[in-house]
Amino acid sequence: METTNKVFITVENTIDAPLEKVWGFWTLPEHITKWNNASDDWHTPHATINLRKGGSFTSRMEAKDGSFGFDFGGIYDEVRTNEYIEYTLGDGRKVKIDFIADNNKTKISESFEPESENPHELQKGGWQAILNNFKKYTENN
Repeated sequence: METTNKVFITVENTIDAPLEKVWGFWTLPEHITKWNNASDDWHTPHATINLRKGGSFTSRMEAKDGSFGFDFGGIYDEVRTNEYIEYTLGDGRKVKIDFIADNNKTKISESFEPESENPHELQKGGWQAILNNFKKYTENN
């Protein structure tokens, strides 16, 4: 019998904001469109979310110059409000996100299965950049 161990990459950040605000900014489309990009030359023009087990989500990610774009989406496997989100991307990869309250701050720990086309460090850098952008947006709004 052949077994494969799944590899997960983890990115983390601590946001200087209470858990309820962090959860809302992470899960509401009107906020997602403001922070969901890894660099200033990209944006998310629209996002849809049905935040429940079995619900779907899609974020349209595009280069601002119109040269490239794609839909980032999947199906929620588990949602525990203000605590945990797990989903499966359209290509079958898993993502797990923990939200941990610490007084008036919130730690986000996001683990994802990497895709096979790009080096792991490049993928980690991109996901970390998006999480850093989330921190900046949330702390300034």
